[in-house]
Amino acid sequence: MLFLNKSQNLNIMEKPSYSKNADETKLFNELRKKVNTRVEAIPENRDIYIKIKAVILPLIYFGLYFLAVFSAETSWVYISCFILMGISLVLIYLNLIHEAAHNNIYKSKKLNGLILHIFDLIGANSYIWKKRHIASHHAYPNVDGWDTDIEQSGLLLIVPWIKAKGVQKYQHLFFFLVYPLYLFNWMFIRDFRDFFDHERVILKTQGRIPAVEKIKMVSCKLFYFFYQIAVPVLFFKVSVGLALGAWALQVMAASIFALFVLLPLHPLPDNAFPRLDEKNGLPFSWLQHQFEVTNDLAENNWLVRNVLGNFNFHVAHHLFPNYSYMYYNEITEEIERFAKEHQLSYKRYPIFTALRKHVDLLRQNANNAYYILEE
Repeated sequence: MLFLNKSQNLNIMEKPSYSKNADETKLFNELRKKVNTRVEAIPENRDIYIKIKAVILPLIYFGLYFLAVFSAETSWVYISCFILMGISLVLIYLNLIHEAAHNNIYKSKKLNGLILHIFDLIGANSYIWKKRHIASHHAYPNVDGWDTDIEQSGLLLIVPWIKAKGVQKYQHLFFFLVYPLYLFNWMFIRDFRDFFDHERVILKTQGRIPAVEKIKMVSCKLFYFFYQIAVPVLFFKVSVGLALGAWALQVMAASIFALFVLLPLHPLPDNAFPRLDEKNGLPFSWLQHQFEVTNDLAENNWLVRNVLGNFNFHVAHHLFPNYSYMYYNEITEEIERFAKEHQLSYKRYPIFTALRKHVDLLRQNANNAYYILEE
């Protein structure tokens, strides 16, 4: 998440620890055995669809770019292509970048790494995002100060047990003006801060970033802005205003689409935002934590499964990130059955219900009406 309020001061290197619960460790091993048995019965060729997308989706993105610049004399075509590039950018993230970070597309880590580098070409940074996603979000989802996806920075307050200040008291009234700027913040501020601000959790927990990665980050950012804005202006006679406007619409479209898919999965009033104790301990075991902080979406159709990368089955991803999303439908069936049997907090909402709940969370936090699960 972005534009959220800064909170805990992380002057310690010690990472949070989950509550120890031998019974829940046995429960997870039981669930894992059931999931492994279920997946092993599925034909291996199902993974071929992700490999096909690894070719098709980047071709769509850059194909739209070339269509735009070679049709630059027609403004509406140019603008439309850039907006569609924003949509395809998110599809690349959902279907490829996210899976490559978990080494779920190819058996070879090098090939997954090549797919991950597509992120560097479309405005983000693959190195620091993988650090955020694996070592921060997956390690400590919804834990203030440790999960970079709910990171606080000033305008909006997501963590409910922090007191709203200033404009945060009105966040439920203006959030829709802030969220379209999500990827602007990512490209221009967040990546740079994670590379160079030594108070950031990434640097405190992961150590020094190699100089070559810093050079690559800056170089790729410059190349991105060069081909997105400078090339159309310098070589295809696109006006500066049209070039900047179309690019801005691309990023805004991507921001809105990305948050439309991602917001319903964690920051809702029905989810826990567990607080660390004085010994940096968490109140839940790892297994219970994943259920308390993560939601699934009720939608399960061809579009969600094949276009949105099964992000509707997010609990399965947090419990079994080593499986690609092509198996999440069957895995979720096992999880839901298991959760009912053992009284685990499995949650699933229709997407618009979940989005409405997110707005409720913003409103409650603005009014400091805290009723989220406490320790």
